[in-house]
Amino acid sequence: MNYRLAYLLVVTIALSVGLRSSVSAASDRHLVPEVEILVGDVPQPRYAHRGRWYVEAQKGREYQIRLRNPYGVRVAVALSVDGLNTIDARETTAAEARKWVISPYETVTIRGWQTSRTEARRFEFTIEARSYGQALGKTANLGVITAVFYKERTPVVERQTTTEYAGRRAAQAPPPSASPEQEASAPVGKSADAGDEYAATGMGRRTGHAVMQVRLDLESTPVHTVNIRYEFRPQLVGLGILSPRPTADPLQRRERARGFEPGFSPEPPHHR
Repeated sequence: MNYRLAYLLVVTIALSVGLRSSVSAASDRHLVPEVEILVGDVPQPRYAHRGRWYVEAQKGREYQIRLRNPYGVRVAVALSVDGLNTIDARETTAAEARKWVISPYETVTIRGWQTSRTEARRFEFTIEARSYGQALGKTANLGVITAVFYKERTPVVERQTTTEYAGRRAAQAPPPSASPEQEASAPVGKSADAGDEYAATGMGRRTGHAVMQVRLDLESTPVHTVNIRYEFRPQLVGLGILSPRPTADPLQRRERARGFEPGFSPEPPHHR
């Protein structure tokens, strides 16, 4: 058998005492894993644009990546940020990468770069010059988060998690043509307020994150792949993904001036 080394989070979600409910392989084929970007534990909006997903990066904020396994078997997820494996920071193919293992119907949240068996350093939105990739001299893939899901080859009976995700069917790949709510109305092109700083991920504060190694026999072909691009708002505006925020025009404010207003002269609080 072709065994591949993967990582399993320890004590990620409490398990119930019952065995997992049976889900046929046929129904599994209609399920899709989910990937969400969280800031302050709140899922961030995603925008479909030209065949891929985008999220807005918030400079200086920590973020997390939430992964959901909708299948009745374990999955191993090759997860990279800026092209770097989140477990060992290596640049490899998804098949060769060390992976996060998720039990059937389970959800895990990856909060940072795994730096040891017990600790991680938080993901943090920053600029390219201060990114982890820049520190390692690996800058070819800044601004992208990729998750590649592989199913375990031999189905195993697992305990069911306290939350049931078998019924989830939300697609992660962007549609060929985005809905009006998702697609930006602004024309494509460089916006006047687009800055010259581009988003990347840095190493934030330390956090406890215990892991252990397991070995799984994985299917050779991934069952699902998710790519998410992230940029600061000016760049999303420049790409035509978001509309620019309305800005106050001092000249128009002055043009609206009309002179006298009714009433008496108010006293500022510190003069009373």
